[in-house]
Amino acid sequence: MLNFEFKNPTKILFGKGEIAKLSQEVPKNAKILMVYGGGSIKTNGIYEQVKTALKDFEMIEFGGVPANPEYSVLLKALDIIKKEKITFLLAVGGGSVIDGVKFLSSAALYKGAEPWDILANSIRTYEGLPFGTVLTLPATGSEMNSSSVISRKETKQKLAMGGPGLFPVFSILDPQVIKSIPQKQIANGLTDAFTHVLEQYMTYPIGAWLQDRFAESIMQTLIEVAPKIMTDPSDYTIASEFMWCCTMALNGLIQKGVPGDWAIHSMGHELTALYGIDHARTLAIIAPSHYRYNIESKKEKLAQYAERVWNVKNGSTLEKAHEAILKTEEFFNSLDIKTKLSEYTTDFSSTGKIIEENFNQRGLKGIGEHRNLTPADVRQIVEMSF
Repeated sequence: MLNFEFKNPTKILFGKGEIAKLSQEVPKNAKILMVYGGGSIKTNGIYEQVKTALKDFEMIEFGGVPANPEYSVLLKALDIIKKEKITFLLAVGGGSVIDGVKFLSSAALYKGAEPWDILANSIRTYEGLPFGTVLTLPATGSEMNSSSVISRKETKQKLAMGGPGLFPVFSILDPQVIKSIPQKQIANGLTDAFTHVLEQYMTYPIGAWLQDRFAESIMQTLIEVAPKIMTDPSDYTIASEFMWCCTMALNGLIQKGVPGDWAIHSMGHELTALYGIDHARTLAIIAPSHYRYNIESKKEKLAQYAERVWNVKNGSTLEKAHEAILKTEEFFNSLDIKTKLSEYTTDFSSTGKIIEENFNQRGLKGIGEHRNLTPADVRQIVEMSF
């Protein structure tokens, strides 16, 4: 196991009715900017719960954060933060809203002229405006980590940011919210969380037995709850398992002491920036081709995954590795998640070339756990995903 440091300061309030405790978690005399997305919180009861809980606080609202948090939209919220002297941010939404608030947290205290530089120059955030979250859509784990991804339409970019100053102070997770989520978004959440685990697990053996089993247990649970949550999202027990899996998949725990890949995300972000494809679905497009392309370096972990997660007992290491990839693809397909780029767009012939050029321009010369996947390799993986 590799050396590591682990600290996650986010307080989790999990379960029915926990939104009512908001007033106990927000600092007294805080001036709050509540940030949310398209307005679904006003039809599923969450908006009223938040407003009631914070009735004694001064609060301004900012809605309209899109599914891929857009830089130009967030700049409008940033203007409000500065003009109104906001002291606390509250994200009420899923990963996109929370990611957007993380950007706002960082940008509110940023001294540079152009906030986009935080992303373009990979500037880590060590201090941000404090914020909390009320999670409405389990998927990304953003409610308990310090990472964020922001899109910019004018430049067709989707870039990541992070730092120890971007952990939420608290996050409220009430599984009851899941019953109002569209089936497509539940499928996205399952796929997103599952791939988050794969990115931290599917590398090479390093003697991290407990970490492997943490990761495998999350994937096993997601596989078990998937058909049930897709059929009946109002089942509180199943919803609870789903929500907690999504949080545990990317709160930092399973990545400690092990190498990380994240090449799938790097390529997937490009597909979202180019075509607007849902983030989770870009991961499902890239993952099978990525593992097939890198099967020699990943075959031991792929075979272990086949045995422990999919109960594949027969065959050689290489045969089990191939079966693991097939099983993963079948799992995504069972959620009605398509795994070929051509199933999302007809304008894909030059995609590999464009992404190769983008990686070269950004100086991304080596990605993956060994940092040996070149832009030319990326092009081949993307083209295998057509």
